[in-house]
Amino acid sequence: MSRPLIGVTAYLEAARWGDTVREAVLSPPSYARAVERAGGVPVLLPPLGLGGIGDCVRALSGVILAGGCEIDPGLYGAAREERLAEPQHHRDRFELALTRAAVEAGLPLLAVARGMHVLNVARGGSLIPWLPDELGHDRHTRAGCPHVIQISVSSRLGKAVGDRAEVVAPHHQAVKRLGAGLLAVAWADDQIVEGVELQGHPFAVGVQWHPERTDDNRLVEALVEAAGR
Repeated sequence: MSRPLIGVTAYLEAARWGDTVREAVLSPPSYARAVERAGGVPVLLPPLGLGGIGDCVRALSGVILAGGCEIDPGLYGAAREERLAEPQHHRDRFELALTRAAVEAGLPLLAVARGMHVLNVARGGSLIPWLPDELGHDRHTRAGCPHVIQISVSSRLGKAVGDRAEVVAPHHQAVKRLGAGLLAVAWADDQIVEGVELQGHPFAVGVQWHPERTDDNRLVEALVEAAGR
């Protein structure tokens, strides 16, 4: 039995090749390793033109929307936030189109960190552009600051990882208004949404943290299992 092909969204960034700096397709190896450990075959998806997205979705068994820099606030009707890194417009366009095509095709989808924001915006939702201003604290933005989240036990996420998890998930943005069909299924103690699922879809789960960076591979395994079906 062939292993399912899992597309992983990637960066276009400058990289050093010997003495030369050239544009390259880049992805943290933790995604590929997590997919391989789960029994899938990782395939990098560079954020290029939109013309091949339909063929891409038809060829793949599942997709991981990987983490990265924040989405352009203009895509959900908010003002530019000067404290955010410069948006990567090519990646925003590609991943929003890919997400909409994957959802329409019923393709299993795991949206990680930025990926969860892409999923929410693709479904017409919005984000909090700068989380510390909303909450009055910076706990969510500090790297290396673990916190416990509560997870709905009846959700796909809960069935994969249980009703509680300790996560490290530094992020400057968070879900504000949920997109069409999305249901919040995990929360921090200050009620910031840490996980979402798309109702009526075979497997479309978004999480605020990075499961691929941990030893617990159950969520990626759940994606690959759904892709295998």
